[in-house]
Amino acid sequence: MDLREEAELLVTGLVLTLDEAGRVIEDGAVAVAGDTILAVGGRGELAARYPRAERLGVERGLVMPGLLNGHTHAAMACFRGLADDLPLMTWLHEYIFPVEGRLTPELVYHSSLLSMAEMIRSGTTTFCDMYLFAKEVARAAADAGMRGWLGEVLYDFPSPNYGGLENGFAYVEELFAEYRNHPLISITVDPHAVYTCAPELLVRLKRVAEKHNAPYVIHLAETRDEVAGCLQQYGQTPVGHLEALGILDSQVIAAHGVVLTAEEIALLAERGVKVVHCPESNMKLASGVAPIPELLKAGVIVGLGTDGAASNNDVDMFGEMGTAAMLHKVQRLDPTVMSAEATLSLATLGGARLLGAGEAIGSLAPGRKADLVVLDLDQPHLTPLYNIPSHLVYAARGSDVVHSVINGRVVMKDRRLLTIDEAALKATIRELGREIRKGLGSPGAR
Repeated sequence: MDLREEAELLVTGLVLTLDEAGRVIEDGAVAVAGDTILAVGGRGELAARYPRAERLGVERGLVMPGLLNGHTHAAMACFRGLADDLPLMTWLHEYIFPVEGRLTPELVYHSSLLSMAEMIRSGTTTFCDMYLFAKEVARAAADAGMRGWLGEVLYDFPSPNYGGLENGFAYVEELFAEYRNHPLISITVDPHAVYTCAPELLVRLKRVAEKHNAPYVIHLAETRDEVAGCLQQYGQTPVGHLEALGILDSQVIAAHGVVLTAEEIALLAERGVKVVHCPESNMKLASGVAPIPELLKAGVIVGLGTDGAASNNDVDMFGEMGTAAMLHKVQRLDPTVMSAEATLSLATLGGARLLGAGEAIGSLAPGRKADLVVLDLDQPHLTPLYNIPSHLVYAARGSDVVHSVINGRVVMKDRRLLTIDEAALKATIRELGREIRKGLGSPGAR
């Protein structure tokens, strides 16, 4: 790769590279040229080599790859707290689907931007999103300077965005045309789930994914009810159903994967299917605990996601890491079952590989995209420091992130967002929230 010789930005601190050698550089720096990491090494050496580069860091800072949120619905921030303490199907059919019928492009744009503000402030630099009005999600991501894999959800019934299904396919093609070769936005193909998509729709969307060499993102085996319904309707589990349709392969990104047999885990590994673990959403909706240790042992690529803010109710990946590690320990009564190192990998390298971007993001090395964050370690809950992955998974918080760089651009500095007018955005969302409340006939939101 032809890298520029002069760095424009030098990010300094204790550097956790997560590269193949697992390097940790005590007094280190990351040199950035354009959108790319030029060099990773000692602070003194790189400061002398690039004297004109802008400096970014804190006195006791940790520089690390930005986190990757492998599954979310960014625009659902506007529904945060709207329908809590309900099972998935009740939550979806009686609350979420009806209120989504009143979505508008404006609401999706601003709600997506709100999620992106929350993600940037808590250390996430990349997200994978499936929702409605995807052009507005993409526009928000481009405006926020976030890296996103995203697509329009299709299902059998009419959409509040595109209406009939044929319009949906046209909309997806427009997304691919508009964002082809975009530096930050990649388009995915997104059937909602086996219980909302007829077999013909699932197969047709797979052909679209193959045509564009794009990820095929689907909610899969999320609950026992989903599995039971699929067995009743098609005589197969959701995994078996996709296999029978000839869909299962390395393009497929399966969100949740909670209810899986040992045979299905082996099949997912054989077919190269990736899985996104969403522990907090699965816990809150009482969907169950995904067999992540078994999936990893089988060689399945696994990433970590928050799901949407309507079922989590935040998009803080530091919190998600802590939950993921401890959930499996308590479920198995085994403190060794999900180490801090393994959990951190789900949110970094695992997420990158999940998206087919393991050579570009997820670690800090020359030639990789400059997606990185700086944490302030000078905090009571981060003192003393013995083991970095342990601190990041069990002690760190999203609020410890002070600087964020995405694609070489500083998008947050000293906790201040540089690409989003946070105060104006929150005021807009409060007003939109009042309108949503009126539609529900509930007391006004604050």
